[in-house]
Amino acid sequence: MVMTTNEAPVNSNDTAAATSPAAGRINFARTAPKVFRAVIGLDSAAREGLDPTLVELVQIRASQLNHCAYCLHMHTSDARRAGESDERMHMVGVWREARHFFTEKEQAALALTEAVTLIAGAGVPDDVYGRAAAHFDEGELAQLLALVLTINTWNRIALATGKVAGTDER
Repeated sequence: MVMTTNEAPVNSNDTAAATSPAAGRINFARTAPKVFRAVIGLDSAAREGLDPTLVELVQIRASQLNHCAYCLHMHTSDARRAGESDERMHMVGVWREARHFFTEKEQAALALTEAVTLIAGAGVPDDVYGRAAAHFDEGELAQLLALVLTINTWNRIALATGKVAGTDER
């Protein structure tokens, strides 16, 4: 995910106010370019070898949990362009109640995504980790963990800098 912001100051009466970043927030990419490029590199490396559909499902779920509308909009749009159905995307937030929409492997990835994203609550339970390890070899599991860490980083950047959903020009 490459994030940018609109640079023009916005008057509160301007129609652009709905799409502009929060007033007074930094442009992270411009202010910390080396860090930003490092996160882009991590994001790119984390995706390697993982099914693109799985990547988007994981990013959608983490963004839902983190209440990051900016990233949720971006990843549902990306998933739709990649051929993901609206029906499955609508079910990501309730995947446990709608298991038949997702493969066992996707369910394991979603469970791990939730555990890592909400890690302060209960850590990553052994059964959740074990279920993921049963569906992903060690290399894939490392990639999946890196992906979850990366989307959580992007969510925090977007939320902290006031990114606005629908302004995901890349």
